[in-house]
Amino acid sequence: METLKTTKQEYDELLQLVSFNLEKEEYGVDILKVREINKMMQLTKVPNSPYYVEGVINLRGKIIPVVDLRTKLGMTKKEYDKNTRIIVVEVEDKTLGFIVDQVSEVLRIPKSVTEAPPEIVSGVDSEYITSVGKLDDRLLILLDLNKVFTNEQKDMLTNIN
Repeated sequence: METLKTTKQEYDELLQLVSFNLEKEEYGVDILKVREINKMMQLTKVPNSPYYVEGVINLRGKIIPVVDLRTKLGMTKKEYDKNTRIIVVEVEDKTLGFIVDQVSEVLRIPKSVTEAPPEIVSGVDSEYITSVGKLDDRLLILLDLNKVFTNEQKDMLTNIN
């Protein structure tokens, strides 16, 4: 009777991610949190909103606050171009939009190729990072959207609409 050999890879949990770029770094977020990805659209400014809130959009009748992720993560602002995208995500029952430089791809990577982040990764506070994925020719920084915004900020963003 032949025994079946199984590899560690078969039991390895796969992470499904949407990858995107900010500056020269590649980031990823859990695909289950992503509702949709849109081209840059007209934003309506909201007076007295936090510095990282670019405005709101009307997405099929729902008002959604949009955050410039570069600004929120302490990076320099960049002019929007044809590659700029708004990633609409669900974070703890709150819908938000994040502006990113470019969306790369949808990835499936084994959890085993990720490891805990070093103290400071590309200037982004490591508290926002769940792990760093080591892919063949690049590193992918996995963001924890629940930590990017504190509960207070999420409530404030929800109150914008």
